[in-house]
Amino acid sequence: MSVAHLHADHHHGHHQALTAAPAAILLENVTIAYQRHPAVHHLTGAFARGSLTALVGPNGAGKSTLLKGIVGLLPLNGGSIRVADRAGLAFLPQVTEVDRSFPMTVREVVDLGHWRRIGAFRRLTPEMRAASAAALADVGLAGLDDTPIASLSVGQFQRVLFARLIAADASLILLDEPFNAIDQRTIQDLMALILRWHAAGRTVVAALHDLDFVRAHFPDCLLLAREPIAWGATRDVLTSAHLAEARGHADAWSGAADICAA
Repeated sequence: MSVAHLHADHHHGHHQALTAAPAAILLENVTIAYQRHPAVHHLTGAFARGSLTALVGPNGAGKSTLLKGIVGLLPLNGGSIRVADRAGLAFLPQVTEVDRSFPMTVREVVDLGHWRRIGAFRRLTPEMRAASAAALADVGLAGLDDTPIASLSVGQFQRVLFARLIAADASLILLDEPFNAIDQRTIQDLMALILRWHAAGRTVVAALHDLDFVRAHFPDCLLLAREPIAWGATRDVLTSAHLAEARGHADAWSGAADICAA
């Protein structure tokens, strides 16, 4: 099933036409519980290869849970997720979830991007070292190689994590709220980098909460309220009717809801 079937909430029957682009990520009836509560319910569809998609929805809608499920950090309670190039997958967690007390330098974090290619006990090649230096220059941090990460601002540290993604040379990049608690200049610089990745044919999925920002920069969108509300072109997804439907779902959630058996 190489065709990306962009499919919205099956209860409502809204759906997009089949597209010809092969799927980078294919989701079949995915359900994921988080801390024993349903977080993602009955999600079917695909992120097309080379697509740039915003993942949006109310707090508690399952955005982080879905990303962690795709990466393999959370088990599925039902359905399946197929990733076309799992070796080319890179994940950026929320910056507040990353422990910065670990005594590492900026350069050491960026060098981790090469980990997949160096293997156990092998050293970084001169080419990899040059790639790390170039990645730091790309995010505006040239010359900060030996700086301890604990001394960086949140914006600087997010730049370092983006430099690690550049070094990883991933074909599929998942970003969890990459612009939270970050200054406007850094947001602009990192968004420009995401657009370059998209232009180079990489697949990018980013969980975001600023809908105006999504409308301005992201051609595709998945609106999630534990269940999929709509998935497709951003202008078709972020309608007042779909957003009201997502809010209605959020208002109905109770902390004690059980995972459904359907």
